[in-house]
Amino acid sequence: MSDTTIEYTDVKKFTQDQVERLFLSVGWVSGKYPERLHKALLGSSTVLTAWDGERLVGLVRVLDDGEMMAYMHYVLVDPEYQGHGIAGHLVEMVKERYANYFYIEVMPEESRNASFYQKHGFGIMPDGVAMQICNE
Repeated sequence: MSDTTIEYTDVKKFTQDQVERLFLSVGWVSGKYPERLHKALLGSSTVLTAWDGERLVGLVRVLDDGEMMAYMHYVLVDPEYQGHGIAGHLVEMVKERYANYFYIEVMPEESRNASFYQKHGFGIMPDGVAMQICNE
């Protein structure tokens, strides 16, 4: 991590190349479709990003209905920057932005990440189960 401070923004200023590099750095398959990924992020309700200078180092995307439910999707930090509180800061920014909504939901794709979200106030739904159709 460089000497500069991490800056956070909700401005969608990221490029397709920056998004591709970040997603591939964590091994996410969506990074293999940079054009579609970039378009999807630009069309999302909220995208909060973390920057080290001109380098995109973290991102969280939120899809919301404008009133009651916000779904947090894509919480990722470049491996070189993990362990410095960036993901936690992004999640807290989401909680602040959506504080007046009834629900802020997240579906961790890996169960080992559940404790991270629990640390930030999320509870496991008592009878919930994750479901998905993948048209890849």
